Amino acid sequence: MAGAFIKFFTPFVRIMPEIKQPQREVRFKEKFIWTAVVLIVYLIMSNIRLYGVDLQNVSDSMYWMRIILASQRGTLTELGIGPIVTAGLIMQLLLGSKLIKIDMSDPYDRSMFSGAQKVMSMFMTMFNSIVYIAGGQFGTLTLPNAIFVFIQLMFAGLVIILLDEILQKGWGLGSGVSLFIGAGVAGQIFWSLFSFQNTGLGPHGVVVAFFTYLFDNNPSTDVGSLWVRQNTPGLMGLITTVIIILIVVWFESTKVEIPLQHAGYRGFKGKYPMKLLYVSTIPIILLNALYANFIFIGQLFVGPTGFLRGVWDDTWLNLIGVFEVQGNQMVPVSGLLYLLSPPQGLDQLVADPIRALIYLAFSTYLCIKLGKVWVSVSGMAPRDIAQQILDSGMQVPGFRRSEKIVEKILKRYIPTLIVLNGIIIAFLSFTADSLGALSSGTGLLIAIGIIHQYAETISKEVAAMQYPSMREFLGLD
Repeated sequence: MAGAFIKFFTPFVRIMPEIKQPQREVRFKEKFIWTAVVLIVYLIMSNIRLYGVDLQNVSDSMYWMRIILASQRGTLTELGIGPIVTAGLIMQLLLGSKLIKIDMSDPYDRSMFSGAQKVMSMFMTMFNSIVYIAGGQFGTLTLPNAIFVFIQLMFAGLVIILLDEILQKGWGLGSGVSLFIGAGVAGQIFWSLFSFQNTGLGPHGVVVAFFTYLFDNNPSTDVGSLWVRQNTPGLMGLITTVIIILIVVWFESTKVEIPLQHAGYRGFKGKYPMKLLYVSTIPIILLNALYANFIFIGQLFVGPTGFLRGVWDDTWLNLIGVFEVQGNQMVPVSGLLYLLSPPQGLDQLVADPIRALIYLAFSTYLCIKLGKVWVSVSGMAPRDIAQQILDSGMQVPGFRRSEKIVEKILKRYIPTLIVLNGIIIAFLSFTADSLGALSSGTGLLIAIGIIHQYAETISKEVAAMQYPSMREFLGLD
């Protein structure tokens, strides 16, 4: 039975719009079409400006979180998937830590949990909208304008939640959260490759710039100058991006396999695969969300117009962070918050290698710790996996069919995989940022993981379309 916490959401769940689960088998072609429709709607929303907002002379305080949130500044997707991700994280932490009582095998409890998560997403949309408006994210607004912006953000938040639910309920492929992030990073990479916009250093797109310089007879336009370009994509960034994609795909495909056999049918054998990147990109997502929140709060309190400036001694505030406005964003240039931001490009890496080493060491440590926390609350711990193996009727050959024994075997691998996962992900993200990859290190890693998952999902759907009897075996039913 659902606990008091979930029952609190019952009245709200009843009035929330809901996407019904399909009562028939949805063909792969239909899923593909629905996925494309969801993505197109989201992209259209990303290009519709919020009415009544003036962003001139207003720095983008949330710049550091745009990739993670799949958001576009000043549009209907200003909040992006932030409320959905935050609500999902809170609910998963509460469930994993046993602070709420939910029987996920009970259809009613499961539906209430899903409904409560959706309602909490709307609460987070409301909270974030108020914080953005009150915090001056949209400049100075009159009361009527502020109310109208709030209504727009609430409506857009509800639409994004329903778009995600369309895919989650089985009408499309994957999830809206993954789709929107992947599309955002892919769009950023495409822009960095093929943009014709002139930046003063030639075309912004590195591929366009390369061919422009190659066929230009002007001696001042040397192809060698494209190797590294300040604040603009260069050839090194392109090569770094390709190499990191290949490395992550290889790591995603590398697995540790534990042999299994069925307890009742001795001839039936199998393997339990555990990826080398056991926690995937979750630690770096959590880490960057943590960093971004620190920087955002730092801007509010110790930025050029922060609440504490002029109230406390600037000497102490400068130890926390000193910000400068560069373009349309506020960037930390010294202090503790400066150490929490990665070097953006080779020039910053060379200019301050000590800051780079501190950032890398701290990020690696936190990635490992966050990976351990996520495993313990997300059902990926050795005890949870051991229970899953035994519940499926399998056992490890040569060992007694005991949960403690299987758990002991898994403990030989999972803690090591978590540490390796944290080290690899932190180092790759740092390398991508430092060598000027075509997207942020975090965004690139997330996008590669998402595309890899979509490739696996599509291959399973195609296999199930050819062999319908394999749907349950492939985990599609």
